[in-house]
Amino acid sequence: MKGWIGKLLRIDLTTKKVKEEQLSEQFVKKWVGGRGFAIKILWDELEPGIDPLGPKNKLIVAVGPIAGIPAPNTGKTVVAAKSPLTGGYGDGNLGTRLTIQLKKAGYDLLIIEGKANIPTYLYIKDDKIEFLPANEIWGQGSYKSIGWLNEKYGSSAGILTIGQAGENKVLYAMIRSMEGRAAGRPGMGAVMGSKNLKAIVVKGTKEIPVAEPEAMKELGHSDLKKVRKIDQKTGWSKQGTTGVLAWCNEVAALPVSNMRKTSSKDAWKIDGERLNAARVATYGCPNCSMPCGIAILDQEGHQSELDYENIGMLGSDLEIFDLPQVASLNYLCDDYGIDTISAGGVLAFYADVIKQGVIKGDFKFGETEKAKELLRKIAYREEEGDFLAQGTKKMAEKIGQGSSTYAMQVKGLEISAYNCKFIPGMALAFGTSSIGAHHKEAWIITYEINETIRDSYDQGKAKKVIELQRIRGGLFETIVACRFPWVELGWGIDHYVEYFNKITGLNWNLNDFWKVADRIYALIRAFWVREFPDWDRNWDYPPEIWFNPSNADKEGIIAGKVLDKDKYGQLLDYYYELRNWDARGIPKQKTMQELDLEKESVELEKFVSLK
Repeated sequence: MKGWIGKLLRIDLTTKKVKEEQLSEQFVKKWVGGRGFAIKILWDELEPGIDPLGPKNKLIVAVGPIAGIPAPNTGKTVVAAKSPLTGGYGDGNLGTRLTIQLKKAGYDLLIIEGKANIPTYLYIKDDKIEFLPANEIWGQGSYKSIGWLNEKYGSSAGILTIGQAGENKVLYAMIRSMEGRAAGRPGMGAVMGSKNLKAIVVKGTKEIPVAEPEAMKELGHSDLKKVRKIDQKTGWSKQGTTGVLAWCNEVAALPVSNMRKTSSKDAWKIDGERLNAARVATYGCPNCSMPCGIAILDQEGHQSELDYENIGMLGSDLEIFDLPQVASLNYLCDDYGIDTISAGGVLAFYADVIKQGVIKGDFKFGETEKAKELLRKIAYREEEGDFLAQGTKKMAEKIGQGSSTYAMQVKGLEISAYNCKFIPGMALAFGTSSIGAHHKEAWIITYEINETIRDSYDQGKAKKVIELQRIRGGLFETIVACRFPWVELGWGIDHYVEYFNKITGLNWNLNDFWKVADRIYALIRAFWVREFPDWDRNWDYPPEIWFNPSNADKEGIIAGKVLDKDKYGQLLDYYYELRNWDARGIPKQKTMQELDLEKESVELEKFVSLK
């Protein structure tokens, strides 16, 4: 077996027992890595209905066959668990030195079980695993924690850690790593905190098995240089992902005022051009040749690394158009270990319900200092922060009075920074994303606005969403690698198939990966349905306010326009038909069988009838 190590490490925090287990060749070929490994293990090993913050939940840390091998942007790791925020499947990926170190230590993935009796961190060095007291960093922010661990174990160590939000089980706490790297929007940091696990540190010294080592080494280094040249020629890294902010403002897709508005005359103050001008440092993930981590000094003088989602959700959606202040909110989120997208969505919703007179409070759009105070309260679950720590869906359920119609979430996960009140294909992408309303799996918005008729609901858009989900949520989330060279620089996905084959010695083509992707999406959907047997198609709809004519823009290029609910329903039908799922959005029995999920379909039928 090449590319894969063929081994997992199971760690029980309750008993402090560690067990190495072999991964069969059949298993790795069927699930490839990353997200594939995660969903299969969580499906097999979690009892339906367990408490996501209880000791029975399991945290998966998984890499893929090309992860860590020098080639364009291969420094990614997937973290996954049952989500405390949504109650369904949750995951995320992040750039981290742990990617390389875990492979060199001799493992493709970690399964972390149970709960430590005291705050603990794990140190893994090859075959040696230590359970160490975390008292010196428990209660500290992620920056101090990472600094302390780097000083103790060296800057090359692979580190995952949480801040105070994870320790206090904020439902959208995430996992942090080097510089501004973070992952696990649906509460993966809270899962770590629930296990009294402050950090994971990995160092390895072993060789990663590669089928064609010399050929892959030459190809990987050559392609890293080629991608860097393309980036330098296009200038993409000058603004990174923040270059999209001005465009979103122009095409009426910017989140403003809890997504009630789609543009702002002040958006230029926080756009990519302003960010680039204020740059004091640039960061990238391991094996990255197009670094997009642009750091500026925030209002308090800290280095804060920003991307578009941070600025869109903590800036325009809160009506804050002071870049250093937005950077301060971002820094606090990173240090506390709070997901920036959900934080922005929660604060915007809170300001909105207060503005609507539904609840009493003293927070308004544009109030930066109050927003900073609320982030601290969220991280420590103090006063109203305890309520805000639950996310917009649970907040709206408790508030009532129609507030759920403008709680900007799908399946419990706050919507990323794209306002789709009149962008049906992107709304479908949010609606059908496997973890809730996240943009990473099917960023169809530029295709939809630049290359198609914006207000169409044709089958082609559903087909495009699935195509992108196969590439972004399937291929890149399993091999595991960053999608940016392909997305931003046009670096063809065929390159990644070539890397995979040279590393593993296999002879796969894209169709092989598409079947794996479809299998993963079907099993993730089955996981959701098993947790929520009353499942119906309404789970795949965006917030009601996007269909409400009274929420239409009063002026601008989409004045008077919102999504058509009947037409969205037809678009969703197209999506289900193309995936061969039934009208409820559940994979058909025949579909499960064709995807080699016979046993899983039998298990699913215990909870819901399959058609």
